[in-house]
Amino acid sequence: MVQPSPRRTEVPGTAITTPLNEDGAAGRTTISSLVVQKVAGLAAREIAGVHALGGGVSRAFGALKERIPGSGTTSTAGVAVEVGEKQTAIDLDLVVEYGARIVEVARAVRRNVIEAVEQITALEVIEVNIAVNDIHLPDEDDEPESSRVE
Repeated sequence: MVQPSPRRTEVPGTAITTPLNEDGAAGRTTISSLVVQKVAGLAAREIAGVHALGGGVSRAFGALKERIPGSGTTSTAGVAVEVGEKQTAIDLDLVVEYGARIVEVARAVRRNVIEAVEQITALEVIEVNIAVNDIHLPDEDDEPESSRVE
């Protein structure tokens, strides 16, 4: 007799997650750390009060890279991840807008990143570490200062 696969019952207001490598599956699913980095970066940028991801050097490098034709954009600057078979840990470097409450922004970023990564990848997010490295002032422009010499 064939045993029916175990079903999970949905509890209203909760998300159902399916394991990546179910018993009896006809293959294996792996998720690249780059995928998790991109999902986490996009989720963090969705939160009001987040100006940018990354420290000053990575932001400057990203701005320079975007100017090179065909190089694409750096959507993973300021995002570091560790990915296992079932779990992931994420580190974010943020630049927050001046006037935003840093603790509330960090809480919202953490919540949004966990929800997005778990929903899209089915990996369990065990921690999201956030480092606020800078505050963007309203009168600061995002262009790197140009040199006086060429």
